Amino acid sequence: MYIFIRKIYWKIKRKIRGVISKGYRFYTLRILYPKIYKKGLKKQLDNSKVVFVEVRSPEISDSFRLVYDDLKANYNFNVTEHFLETSFVSRVENIKRTKAMIEDISDAKYVFLNESTNVLSFLSMRKETIVTQLWHACGAFKKFGMSTADLIFGDDRRTLEKYPYHKNYTYATVSSSEIVWAYEEAMGYEDKKGVVVPVGVSRTDYFYKDDVRDKAFNKLYKLFPEAKNKKVILYAPTFRGRVASANTPDLLDVEMFRENFESQYVLIFKHHPFVKERPEIPKGCEGFARDFTDDMAIEELLIVSDICISDYSSLIFEYSLFERPMIFFAYDLDEYYDWRGFFYDFKEFVPGPIYYDNESMVKYISDVENNFDRQQVIAFKEKFMSACDGHSTERIMKLVFEDKLETYRR
Repeated sequence: MYIFIRKIYWKIKRKIRGVISKGYRFYTLRILYPKIYKKGLKKQLDNSKVVFVEVRSPEISDSFRLVYDDLKANYNFNVTEHFLETSFVSRVENIKRTKAMIEDISDAKYVFLNESTNVLSFLSMRKETIVTQLWHACGAFKKFGMSTADLIFGDDRRTLEKYPYHKNYTYATVSSSEIVWAYEEAMGYEDKKGVVVPVGVSRTDYFYKDDVRDKAFNKLYKLFPEAKNKKVILYAPTFRGRVASANTPDLLDVEMFRENFESQYVLIFKHHPFVKERPEIPKGCEGFARDFTDDMAIEELLIVSDICISDYSSLIFEYSLFERPMIFFAYDLDEYYDWRGFFYDFKEFVPGPIYYDNESMVKYISDVENNFDRQQVIAFKEKFMSACDGHSTERIMKLVFEDKLETYRR
């Protein structure tokens, strides 16, 4: 009897939570936020104002960094930032931060995003305001947006159409012309050509800077002296589950890797930033393996790595710029496909071997010089990263600001 009552209790509680969530979403998106923006329209448009909106990050992220730094250093634009930390702060705090952001963009000429948020979709944006989505991922790998309709990861199609995440963009920048179709599908711009533009991904310019290699290695050796005179294996899986409760894989056998590669390699981990609880390095392996999630940026770790092991992470696109070996540890491929899906057939698409167990990965790495197919990676790079040539930020700046760059140049 107790178990029956408890089940009923939790069922009712979940239903009440669902009703509250729907009411919260309806009120904030359809009533509160549009009202705040409409009030802000009474202000005169500020042609010099540029607003960067970080949806989840508590700081300016790598997707914004080069554009942001260029504006701050070389131009007299009025640059402001907002850090919503959606999914990581309370609803009360989220409303407070979102209201401040909406008030700020209501008279802004330029707005930059790098993640999805349905807040702007419900605002009757000024026609003069240019909204640019500097999407945080390169290539087109895991499905998102409208492409996840009716999958486990996404909402049902009716809900996504009712509460869209990607309306009101002027531009959305991507890494190559090959993937424009995928972003148009995911963002709902299939009937509005010219919004998704293959001018490159700003943050990839970082890899072409002269001094980044030396800086990355110096940082690695300072933090992990054992890495000197050894090659580096990077394990960087994507997260599993929902954003607010993201978890990470824990099936890579660190001890097996140590037994086979300790004299030649070190193993470094980089977990997704959404993941809060990460697996510990096994005792006895501390001199061989280390978690760098909090210590080095993913860009730095890609630079210093000789081999990258991942699964469904879009970092493989950036890593292809280095033309180095990639391994795909996709032990849960069928489950992940049902959960979220891919824009391309995973088994035909990835530029490296797919393995489901540690033994196969160890065997491949043991003779990586003969096993590695460099031409496969080069073809992948040319197809999906053709616009990422070290000049993406320059093209984005010209696209968005046009002749105003000269007007506001210092």
